[in-house]
Amino acid sequence: MTSDFSRVITLLRKERGITQKQAAADLGVSQALLSHYEKGIRECGLDFVVRVADYYEVSCDYLLGRSTDRNGLTLNVEDLLDSETRSDSKYRGSVMAVMKKKFITNSINVLYDKLIASRHEGLMNEVSSYLMLAVYRMFRMLYSSNSRNSKNLFRVSEVVSSGYTSAAMLQAEANIQAMLAGENTAAGEGMKDTEIFFMTSESLSREAPMYSTSLFRVIKMCEDRILLPQGADADQTR
Repeated sequence: MTSDFSRVITLLRKERGITQKQAAADLGVSQALLSHYEKGIRECGLDFVVRVADYYEVSCDYLLGRSTDRNGLTLNVEDLLDSETRSDSKYRGSVMAVMKKKFITNSINVLYDKLIASRHEGLMNEVSSYLMLAVYRMFRMLYSSNSRNSKNLFRVSEVVSSGYTSAAMLQAEANIQAMLAGENTAAGEGMKDTEIFFMTSESLSREAPMYSTSLFRVIKMCEDRILLPQGADADQTR
């Protein structure tokens, strides 16, 4: 059984607001056994996996970490790419790169839907600044790798660019964290209530089915990368 199973069944139970005792009774096992399953101490049989899938109304593939979609759907190129992208010659030579681009784009749509719903201008500005700085940093890194490219494109010198960009990103991140914690900053007032950001995998899937599937995929890919030895490529280890 994968380690995803114990994490997912715990997540689903907590999202539903069900106690471990109640879930165990509903699933026909002891609380002690369910606790072992949720902690990954013991492995369950296939019949229990099916029972849990029916109980939480999700697919077995989702429970086992084989799909990031609650219904077990698998994103493919045709689902992600529009007709304009499919006709692009770049599409044929770098499918994975184009898919990752779409994963990121869709995930940002989820992020901005939540930011817009919050109606907090300061928060939206700081999140936008953080993301723009990340794009700036990566573009400049690629651009500067070729000595034939003119350095006059940028006003900030190459010597201090990396350090200043890191500092600006950290400042934006700190402002975001402070405002979410209710503290006033130069970027904006602290949020008095973050209820607008209450989310479950179920609510995200319901509100933005295609976008949320991409977001869940991004979460998985990022955590695969984080948990791998530094520099390894998560895509090539599957």
